[in-house]
Amino acid sequence: MGLVYADLEVRRESGPSCNVRFLVDSGATLSVLPWQVWHTLGLKPLRAMVFTLADGTTMRRRVSGCWFRFRGIEAPSPVILGQRRDKALLGTLTLEALGLVLNPFERTLRPMRMILALS
Repeated sequence: MGLVYADLEVRRESGPSCNVRFLVDSGATLSVLPWQVWHTLGLKPLRAMVFTLADGTTMRRRVSGCWFRFRGIEAPSPVILGQRRDKALLGTLTLEALGLVLNPFERTLRPMRMILALS
């Protein structure tokens, strides 16, 4: 498999926006906004959380929320506020909020098959 990148617009609920190139990571729960991006947007931390990496190490990061836009689809999502060396990462909660799924064979994002189960 190769790496998959996607260009999205991010913004506060009301305020400036930025275009960001994200590495799509279907194994990450939350998306990461680089330090410069969230400072430009004026996002404020809502809380801190501890995250476990694939190698088992843990790190503490602040979390907030913002709006994402991809090909005309817009949705809010929680985000990790990256530190200065952190890179842009697109996680599954943001993908699901936008109704998107990663096709690893074609290395593309496509609409998710939506299921509503009632009993």
